[in-house]
Amino acid sequence: MLTQEMALITRDELLLPDGRIEIRVAGPSSLKLIAEVLKGHFPLAFAMSRPQANPPCYPLATQCEIIDFNQLEDDCLGLVLEGKQRVKIFSAAKRRDGNWIARTLSCNNWREEPIKGEFELISAALEQFYLVNPALQELYADLHLEDATWVSQRWLEVLPLYNRDKQVLVNQPDCHKTMDFVLELIKSHAGQ
Repeated sequence: MLTQEMALITRDELLLPDGRIEIRVAGPSSLKLIAEVLKGHFPLAFAMSRPQANPPCYPLATQCEIIDFNQLEDDCLGLVLEGKQRVKIFSAAKRRDGNWIARTLSCNNWREEPIKGEFELISAALEQFYLVNPALQELYADLHLEDATWVSQRWLEVLPLYNRDKQVLVNQPDCHKTMDFVLELIKSHAGQ
């Protein structure tokens, strides 16, 4: 069992493998952590926050890479992160500067699989969602609407669910329960 130390960023959002998210980083200690990541001192893990917990996040996180950055109007740093690999957080320590370093173990990503049958509705709905939310679509060069795993993970990232409910789906061995959940959600709203 080979564990790895990673710099930890927590937010209320979810980032999964092949997903992209734009975040805002402010303050000297957070900027220092990003500098350490960019210098190769630590890989970066992104996790959903969990208030009043230690570490301050759910145990399943995503190792990610910084694929773009820019200075925002308020002098904060805007980062675009791309999820790469699911990781489990075993422990984390808060440094004196307030940043967290987590001890992680790589987990299996969900395997790619084609979307078939009635589940094509989920793919079409995601395509429509991105048309209505162009800022999210702009994060991606390509939409992999033919891949059930890619589509279901993007839905998990954008659906307005409680973090603990998203974690139930994220912790499944594959995308099937998420596909069923999203399909039922779409069908129930189509009937209204």
